[in-house]
Amino acid sequence: MLRPKIPTMPTPTGHAAPPAVVEPTAVVPAAQTPPPAPPAPSRPVVQLTPGTVIAIVGGGTAVVLVVGAVLVSMLLAVAITGASVAVCAVVLRSLLASEAKRR
Repeated sequence: MLRPKIPTMPTPTGHAAPPAVVEPTAVVPAAQTPPPAPPAPSRPVVQLTPGTVIAIVGGGTAVVLVVGAVLVSMLLAVAITGASVAVCAVVLRSLLASEAKRR
């Protein structure tokens, strides 16, 4: 009933050239060459001077202080939000309790 239609291969429209014949060639081994020497290291050795050590320590200290301040502020935000939600819950509870006593 529902059969898929299989596409047909399109026929070429232009002049088709016959395939070219490739003739094999002889392989001549080349003279043996020694393997290349390993390349010299191109990276210079890093030398730490007292000034660079102080700069690295100062930068690391600044990063630690900034990350610590961000984490402490996020913790304070969560604590303040939790406290305000608790206060709202107490107020709603007292309002609902006082309304139930009036009836």
